[in-house]
Amino acid sequence: MDWGRLTGLSGVLCSLSLLSVIMDLQLDGVLGATRGEIEYHLEMGRKLLAAGQLAEALSHYHSAVDVDSKNYLTYYKRAAVFLAMGKSRSALPDLTRAIQLKPDFLAARMQRGNILLKQGNALEAHDDFEAVVSTAPGFCPGFNRGSFCTFVFFAPQLRPSPDHADALEQLAKAEDLEELQEDARAAYHQGNYGGAILALERVIEISPWDPEMRELRADCYLRTGDPQKAIQDLAPTTRLRNDNRAAFLKLSLLHYSLGEHHEALNQVRECLKLDQDDKDCLGHYKQVKKLSKQLDSAEELIKAERCQDAIEKYEGVMKAEPHVPHYTNLAKERICFCLVKVKSATDAIDVCSEAHQRDPRNAKILRDRAEAFILNQDYEKAVEDYQEAQEFDNDSNDIREGLERARKLLKLSRKRDYYKILGVSRAANKQEIIKAYRKLAQQWHPDNFQSENEKKEAEKKFIDIASAKEVLTDPEMRQKFDAGEDPLDPENQQQQDGGHNGHAWPFPFNPFESGGSFHFKFQ
Repeated sequence: MDWGRLTGLSGVLCSLSLLSVIMDLQLDGVLGATRGEIEYHLEMGRKLLAAGQLAEALSHYHSAVDVDSKNYLTYYKRAAVFLAMGKSRSALPDLTRAIQLKPDFLAARMQRGNILLKQGNALEAHDDFEAVVSTAPGFCPGFNRGSFCTFVFFAPQLRPSPDHADALEQLAKAEDLEELQEDARAAYHQGNYGGAILALERVIEISPWDPEMRELRADCYLRTGDPQKAIQDLAPTTRLRNDNRAAFLKLSLLHYSLGEHHEALNQVRECLKLDQDDKDCLGHYKQVKKLSKQLDSAEELIKAERCQDAIEKYEGVMKAEPHVPHYTNLAKERICFCLVKVKSATDAIDVCSEAHQRDPRNAKILRDRAEAFILNQDYEKAVEDYQEAQEFDNDSNDIREGLERARKLLKLSRKRDYYKILGVSRAANKQEIIKAYRKLAQQWHPDNFQSENEKKEAEKKFIDIASAKEVLTDPEMRQKFDAGEDPLDPENQQQQDGGHNGHAWPFPFNPFESGGSFHFKFQ
């Protein structure tokens, strides 16, 4: 026997034994440190979660998972923080990992089932709820809806716990959801959009986080002519998928078709944030941006009282977007308004009438056409338009005051209308008024007539002509007349002044009174 070799082997074995002991001691130290670190992060996460500091709590749970990726509780607790933050999609992988590590972890299954149910995954949610229910005493596999055996009701000790009862209720919802989804799809494919909407109302009540069902109902609303409800369904879907460019584009197109160009621009920009090179979104963005810029520019011109330039902008809008009625309607409405502002009565009446045909319930168009009728001295029609406008917008001060003024002008016109006396439009300037006055004054001067009756008739006409000239060339008196008040009417003066107190024009104007000292000079 080779004692030397035995001695050497013995030494090696001793060394290995000593190394093993050292490694065990080191491993125990590492594991001890790891457990302590995990407990620290879990405890901090719990405290921060209870204090509502979700981001800080999440950071500690991230650290706990990094230290020990085999601990099912760390995944479960991190999922709880994600849920508290409203990030159900982020919670789902953590719950799945917790269940993989501990298949009988019923709380995780219940949580995951609830998320899946709200997301519209009826089959997967059904499996989770059934797994929870199957652990309850008295559960009868194979019974419909995971029913409990009849004897449960005669054996209190076998009745399900509240947790199992909740799972059973959710299981029933999952089965209902599956049937409702099938009913909704079938009704949609049959063209029964109203029936599909009814089924989808219940589907979305159970599964509010299901983008597919909301999109389906939005399509039903569009097919039944209700784009606003379609928008209400599509808006949440943009948050239910990580990349939902299609929904942003569809929302933008809908808002654009309704004339809501600013919101259309906002939605298509959200699409481009996800992918700045998206071909469909980029093309639509350029179109919306161009039109929106034209519309905004036109409104700025109106504010700057550059109405003629604004009219040209709105005419450009109609050429740029002839296929969306809302923009043509808006352009006609605003051109109507601008023509009234520039006192182009005949053109304003024509454009306003066309705009009214396009949008019969638009109170603003009726208001503006009423003003155009006033410019045209057609006060009866002005009153009619203001009355109709008030039916559609009873709260508008502009319409209420406009109606009152139109009624005054109508009443006044039945006595004396100074514009009609001189034969000028309500938009006439001072030079035009003086020119018309001189022409009529020469024509109706009493010295031009021989018989006494003709002279009296001419004198009466001449007084009216002179009165009209005095009122319409005085800015203050003209403003009063335009507001429906005759500044030469003694009744108005007495009401305002309480009788004659030295104010201007207390009595009817007569150039032939005051001792016959009134002279006319014609040049």
